[in-house]
Amino acid sequence: MARQLRFNGTGSGGTGCPSVHEDTESGEVIVHGPPLTDLEDVAQLQHLSEGEVAVVVPRELLLDWTPKDATRQARIIDLDEFEGLFRTFSHSAWRLETRRRFASDEATATYRQFVETGTVDWHVEDPYCELIKSQTAQGKRVERVRIVDQPPTTGQLYLLNNARRNSGLGEDIRNVWRADAEQLQIPSEDFWLFDSRLAAKLRFDDDDNLVDVELITEPAEIVRYSVIRDIAWHYAVPYQEFAAKLIDTE
Repeated sequence: MARQLRFNGTGSGGTGCPSVHEDTESGEVIVHGPPLTDLEDVAQLQHLSEGEVAVVVPRELLLDWTPKDATRQARIIDLDEFEGLFRTFSHSAWRLETRRRFASDEATATYRQFVETGTVDWHVEDPYCELIKSQTAQGKRVERVRIVDQPPTTGQLYLLNNARRNSGLGEDIRNVWRADAEQLQIPSEDFWLFDSRLAAKLRFDDDDNLVDVELITEPAEIVRYSVIRDIAWHYAVPYQEFAAKLIDTE
């Protein structure tokens, strides 16, 4: 069975070598780079077994991109503390939304209305809307990229319709096809990134219910999430344009 490898980073600019990957299941770290070929250099290595290859990597690569604490315990916060992050961020809240459905959406009257009629009479009086509108009114940015299957699921179409309401609150919402996201190596992680310094990774159960949130502040992980944000934001399409193209293909 193939490993589930995650690209952590590279210290070589645009060439991609040397680089560090991490096995997301075992926690093992894979480093690749130019081989050590000088025979006199190789002769100085201890415990180099048959079949092993020594590679040369800058010290900074390991300092910046390898896991800092193999025994790091995930810091889990409940949904109330998670909600508080939207009240305390300073300048930006950015979301990557990758799921095909959310159980919480399907339990709402608006979702039932969408399934029955294909549209929704959105209201903006609920606490989330008031909170986001108050934050964007201060000049803070609230942005998100939604990954969409082809064809879209009912839940994804519902959220595309919902984007009309949330954009009215000051959110900037964009979409990207899942096939394009996979080609760009955008991972299937649902997370919020606050002020480019704190990530909130959303954790769901097998029935697509949001259970809790992992709070992440490790610098290397924040850089990784920031890179994901920059790639996704660059290639994503504003929701109005995305919706129009979707209608044209039907």
